[in-house]
Amino acid sequence: MSKITKVGVVKSNKMDKTAVVSVQRLVRHPLYRRAFRKTSHFAVHDEQNRCQIGDRVKIVECRPISKRKRWRLVEILESPTSNENGAGAPAQQK
Repeated sequence: MSKITKVGVVKSNKMDKTAVVSVQRLVRHPLYRRAFRKTSHFAVHDEQNRCQIGDRVKIVECRPISKRKRWRLVEILESPTSNENGAGAPAQQK
């Protein structure tokens, strides 16, 4: 049996070695058939405290690490703070 992987966005990294990742999925209403987004939040084990708020990350299910942590960080797919051209940073004034 293969492990489930998900891709989401880091919402909080205030805890030590833990981040909260928000994962969105598209669901159809059972009666009206309209599609809408549902969001789930997962507590993720981040051993090196690498991820920052806003990072897009890949997570994988694992054994229970604590009461709420059942997911582990695999990789950081993209980070808005690591722009090469500095597009996200405010301009310096003299």
